[in-house]
Amino acid sequence: MKLEIGEIYIKDIKLDKISKVENGVLYVNADEVTKIVLEDDKLKSVKIDVARPGESVRITPVKDVIEPRVKVDGRGGIFPGMISKVDTVGEGKTHVLKGAAVVTCGKIVGFQEGIIDMTGPGADYTPFSKLNNLCLVIEPVEPIEKHDYEAAVRGAGLRVATYLGKLAKDLKPDNTYSYETKPIFEQAAMYPNLPKVGYIYMLQTQGLLHDTYVYGVDAKKIVPTFIYPTEVMDGAIVSGNCVSACDKNTTYHHLNNPVIKALYEKHGKDINFMGVIITNENVFLADKMRSSDWSSKLAKYFGLDAVIISEEGFGNPDADLIMNCKKAEAFGIKTCIITDEYAGRDGASQSLADSDVSANAVVTAGNANVVINLPKMDKVIGMLDFTDKIAGGFDGSLKADGSIEAELQVITGATNELGFNKFSATGL
Repeated sequence: MKLEIGEIYIKDIKLDKISKVENGVLYVNADEVTKIVLEDDKLKSVKIDVARPGESVRITPVKDVIEPRVKVDGRGGIFPGMISKVDTVGEGKTHVLKGAAVVTCGKIVGFQEGIIDMTGPGADYTPFSKLNNLCLVIEPVEPIEKHDYEAAVRGAGLRVATYLGKLAKDLKPDNTYSYETKPIFEQAAMYPNLPKVGYIYMLQTQGLLHDTYVYGVDAKKIVPTFIYPTEVMDGAIVSGNCVSACDKNTTYHHLNNPVIKALYEKHGKDINFMGVIITNENVFLADKMRSSDWSSKLAKYFGLDAVIISEEGFGNPDADLIMNCKKAEAFGIKTCIITDEYAGRDGASQSLADSDVSANAVVTAGNANVVINLPKMDKVIGMLDFTDKIAGGFDGSLKADGSIEAELQVITGATNELGFNKFSATGL
């Protein structure tokens, strides 16, 4: 399966009468976006704003970040099963508005939405401070169940991102990148002298607003399976979770998964990148046993010599991470796990809820308990009402002068376990 990604660089977003892309500027008709958001009768209103890199702006509570993309050629459409009809994606041509994102925010759903600062120390911890963000502050019709509100906001963000992505369909890309993974036997035969490496991609599926969707299916209902890496780039995996902001995978993270890109960069040179095994992170022991059995079994079936394993979230999913690692190693498959740490504010506590001697190659995205001071911003997109309640905040986090003292947990993407942040080897 071969996919060409054409990137159209966006240097600014401006609200205008006509939606278009011209000279690197994304012009957006706010009235059209409003209509798209309010297609769902569970939503009452939306305020549309723009946040640019370097501006004194704070966005909160952030729910999801989505990159506008469009299929130009090949099967299916972007976000299959969610926006486009169900069809296998990951081949042909896809155009991307690189440097732009849709950010959904508004009244809090749970307690784990986050903060994006566009300048100051907080901006250094989130990759989204480097993007031009079209922010949708969405309010629901009351009364509404939390899961209905989350689903409605998720759908609105995906619809708007799809609408913007279509503006790029007939544009000439500034850069084009090609990615290809062949059927398993062909792929193995291409580089017989290189180690066969795969990727076990753990998806947050604990339920109660901790959900991820694959082709529109709640991933807690799947058993681990194979997926072409390029399918992920076309939106086959969508975030629907409200786990701690620092290490949740937004939809933007999935579309731009740096583990997949790094493996492709090594492909044919140092390794033979065979593909991706997706697995879930369910809460019950039987489910954890089943899923880790299947993911390791698939890795052995594909004849892999090594796997990268990335976690999403912390605590309960630490058990899934270690099970996946132990069982792959037991089959003679070398592993490297990617996680973050909750080691206490002084860094002296146990970093993970589970461990094993087989987990001897570990990449950490940082300690989410570190306390950070965020200065007041001149402008807030969204609301500060929930600052003391979100994960990483505490009573008194929001100061009288508008500054915030909180743990790193509050910042969207700060310790992302795909390594998608400033303090890793791979980022924007």
